Amino acid sequence: MRRRDLIAIIACIVAFPLAAHAQQQASPASTDISKCAHNPDGFPHRLDGPQWNGWGADINNSRFQPAAMAGLTPEQVPRLKLKWAFGFPGASAANAQPTIVGGLLFVGGGDRKVYALDAKSGCTRWTLATEAVVRTAISVGPISGTDQFAVFFGDVRANAYAVNATTGALLWKIKVEDHPAARIVGAPTLYSGVLYVPVSSFEEATGSQPSYQCCTFRGSVVALDSASGRQVWKAYTIPEAPRPTKQNVIGTQLYGPSGAAVWSAPTIDVQRQALYVATGNSYSNPAADTSDAILAFDLATGRMLWHRQVTANDSYIVGCLGADPTNCPEDHGPDSDFGQSPVLVSLGNGQRVLAVGQKSGVVYTLDPDQEGKILWQTRIGKGGPLGGIMWGSAVDEKRLYVANSDLRFLPGGTMSLDPAAGGGLFALDLATGKVSWQVAPVPCGDRSQCSPALSAAVTVIPGVVFSGAVSGYLRAYATADARLLWEIDTARNYATVNGVSANGGAMDGPGPTIVEGMLYVASGYAQWSGLPGNVLLAFEVRNP
Repeated sequence: MRRRDLIAIIACIVAFPLAAHAQQQASPASTDISKCAHNPDGFPHRLDGPQWNGWGADINNSRFQPAAMAGLTPEQVPRLKLKWAFGFPGASAANAQPTIVGGLLFVGGGDRKVYALDAKSGCTRWTLATEAVVRTAISVGPISGTDQFAVFFGDVRANAYAVNATTGALLWKIKVEDHPAARIVGAPTLYSGVLYVPVSSFEEATGSQPSYQCCTFRGSVVALDSASGRQVWKAYTIPEAPRPTKQNVIGTQLYGPSGAAVWSAPTIDVQRQALYVATGNSYSNPAADTSDAILAFDLATGRMLWHRQVTANDSYIVGCLGADPTNCPEDHGPDSDFGQSPVLVSLGNGQRVLAVGQKSGVVYTLDPDQEGKILWQTRIGKGGPLGGIMWGSAVDEKRLYVANSDLRFLPGGTMSLDPAAGGGLFALDLATGKVSWQVAPVPCGDRSQCSPALSAAVTVIPGVVFSGAVSGYLRAYATADARLLWEIDTARNYATVNGVSANGGAMDGPGPTIVEGMLYVASGYAQWSGLPGNVLLAFEVRNP
């Protein structure tokens, strides 16, 4: 692989949504050829019925769906069959996770639109055009002072939105960060009338240009009043503002500290009235001691309560891999940032822990009641810029389920995925960190653009864990013994309910959501040479 090609491709991928659509503005809901024939006022079902709301299914980001909500048993999983498919027109990636609340499904399409569909049939309730691509999962909650409900999400131009869940009418739209590289990738978390928005950036790529004054972005969490969009507080992950440090070899002024992006949904601790986030690496020197860390903020004020760094001195930009490392920090780090939300869970003895996996390939639990004291750490992968533990782990009452990527490219100057390199699926004892079982990566065979790497977030229901692979396969395993219960190859063409030409591809980023006997999952992720795709799939249990 030519490293300069990697830099160019990454910069192009992350910059495209901004450059191509900079002038687009949110527009009213539009019609669709698959529009539902009957569209009653309000939700078709009760809001407190079966649902998957937001990224992690709950404010603890457990990614665990209880039996009453799931409506799906281990015995039924092998009988899951495709019920409907929905295509996102013109998209090459389906990388937003669907939310299902009140019988409706809400999802960003990778095409600068957000869709509200009937969860059972896939017909369209409404469509909203957005300023930029929406990758975040969507949170649903009441509109203060009314009997209506709103959906909340963010886009890759750092805009947060509130939209009427029934009609698709825009209620408010707020830009939460003015830095030109800022974006919202992690899902905003809604709690008690406040929307907590994580802010990340792609300055790690643009900062690699020798003429670029690297780097000035700081990650943050922004608390917004859910009714009005008014900012309640904003807390930076690096308290110190960037300052001039030195000039590079061509005379460009450099800045630091910078980075510590928040790529994932915040986790809420009701008991301590705290919010937890995991941060990315620093972009420039001096490296911040809040990068590659778990941070705790006060819910009411945004005051940082504590931080626990697990990898020090991890200043890194994409240029560190390239032919022109001009802006690469001296003694740069390994790019071992956190891409997933910390999971807050109580053990059988009542002890509470935060569980989280890192791109280093190491899994941690920390004590939220002792300022993030590390309780155990277990290595399950090699780690690396595209390897290690990526988007989301899940818990049940005993174990933490972790997908490991360890994605690699073949040598020889190309961006070809190594069809033999992948990390596997692991179940770890929550109390000790001991590996209970593991599933080796499933080889690709002769499939093109394939890797057995497991980068997508995993999802758990009682007795079953689901994991999607870069190969395009979605698999379900028994949580007791890792026995394979079901698999489906999503990387194929589909006839869709909305008449859009669609195909599945690599699975990366979001995991499946399971509600009322149905499983929903997006397929298609064009980055890192994976198979592109533009489809949302819905599966139901069929009788033999």
